[in-house]
Amino acid sequence: QVQLVESGGGSVQAGGSLRLSCAVSGFTDRNYCMGWFRQISDKEREGVAVLDFAGSTLFADAMEGRFTISEDNAKNTLYLQMSNLKSEDTRMYFCAAVPGRLPASRCLSIITRGDLGYWGQGTQVTVSS
Repeated sequence: QVQLVESGGGSVQAGGSLRLSCAVSGFTDRNYCMGWFRQISDKEREGVAVLDFAGSTLFADAMEGRFTISEDNAKNTLYLQMSNLKSEDTRMYFCAAVPGRLPASRCLSIITRGDLGYWGQGTQVTVSS
């Protein structure tokens, strides 16, 4: 059973940094992509960043240069380092995983649509100006 558990959210002032973590369990190999999305409304998501099975990364335009995504294979943990945070980054952030050897571009699309894969319960990020 695949499980994703996020942590690391909190409150920060604009310009500050946060690192989100996602503990991943239940996969038997590394043939999946992982990433982060944030909730815009009850039904709308915004893809943030992905890391595919080969280690390639892709970021949404609004996050390029401010966010980095990485993983610690030994700890089965995915990270999202967020810097220069803005008030519009205030959202609930979710970790997601999609089985398959998908390229980063397709992975980001799937995670944004939310019609496949797994995701966690989310962690709240609040940025005050």
